[in-house]
Amino acid sequence: MAAPIPLSVLDLLPRSAGSDNTTALRNTIDLVQRAEQFGYARYWFAEHHLNPGVIGSSPAVEIALIAGSTSTIRLGSAGVQFGHRTPLATVEEFGLINALYPGRLDLGIGRSFSRPEPASAVESGSVTEAAAKNYLAARGGGAHTEDSYTSNGLLIPKQYDTAGIVTSQAITHLLDLLQQPGAYAPGYDKQISEVLALLDGTYVSSQGLPAHAAPGEDSDVQVWILGASGGSSAAVAGAKGLRFVASYHHSPSTVIDAVEAYRAAFQPSEDVPEPYVAVSVDAVAAETDDEAIELASGYAPWVRSIRRGEGAIPFPSPAEAAAFEWTDDDRELVRDRVLTQFVGSPATVADKLEVLRDATGAAEISITTITHDHEARVRSYELISKEWNGR
Repeated sequence: MAAPIPLSVLDLLPRSAGSDNTTALRNTIDLVQRAEQFGYARYWFAEHHLNPGVIGSSPAVEIALIAGSTSTIRLGSAGVQFGHRTPLATVEEFGLINALYPGRLDLGIGRSFSRPEPASAVESGSVTEAAAKNYLAARGGGAHTEDSYTSNGLLIPKQYDTAGIVTSQAITHLLDLLQQPGAYAPGYDKQISEVLALLDGTYVSSQGLPAHAAPGEDSDVQVWILGASGGSSAAVAGAKGLRFVASYHHSPSTVIDAVEAYRAAFQPSEDVPEPYVAVSVDAVAAETDDEAIELASGYAPWVRSIRRGEGAIPFPSPAEAAAFEWTDDDRELVRDRVLTQFVGSPATVADKLEVLRDATGAAEISITTITHDHEARVRSYELISKEWNGR
């Protein structure tokens, strides 16, 4: 049996039904301290907007808020959305935090929808509308139209289709809030190249003008790329010799595509001589399978709210989840996520983590866990770590 690989925490900064933002943030501070004690290697924050039940809107701010309460665990983003942020601002933010906590920061960068450059806008609409249409095309149902399994038994579910659910109007509305009027995002490859050049002090503009990020330049911030499919994120990460995070927790149908595309594109770098993959997964553990199933019961209505374009609702209690009225369409909408959430006793969850590790060749696994009760969430991370590291 292969030796256990490191486990990390992916925190969306969730808010439970009946709770408030202050409590959610204090729970995160408690969880990161406990995760450090449990032996987790990293603690990463995601970025989301306009979600009542997920208040993590700025990874750099969140890292700064909790860094002083920890001493050894690595802290990072999973990830900063580059559709509406600039490389310079991001490098300076992480460089500033790194000045106080050197050797502990991970800059995980993700893609997000954004206005394309004006020349690529559709003739019939604005650049914002073009961005929305491009985003919906990328998120819609793809080649994975049937469930399948890897050779070792990892479920690769059929891909869900958001057509007619997440509207271009909703995306346009969010873009108008996130981006300055008329602003657009350059190509992803260019953005990542700028980040790397600003970090190592080699940036020169197309006009031949140098720029030096202070703080940020020559810091030891570690760069990761996040990807949900075999598209440009995986290709850019591989071509630039960067570490890569593939998502099983929110895009389980395409996780193998992402890993394979990254490895196919990989070119060794000084910092990363061989492909290095982490995989994210949603998991809930408790003393027994039945207890874990009850704790995880709020997950389905929570995912439904996201996929209906309503924004993540505050995470329901088991009683609220039991009272939820489901339609067949609702169940189909969340099916892939519910089937690929690892739920059960510590042994049950660890067995599934081994399957995920072996199917993807992951060097690390990042676990995201949400339960209505904070102590149950903390206990889940404790049980998984103890079982995993005892194997």
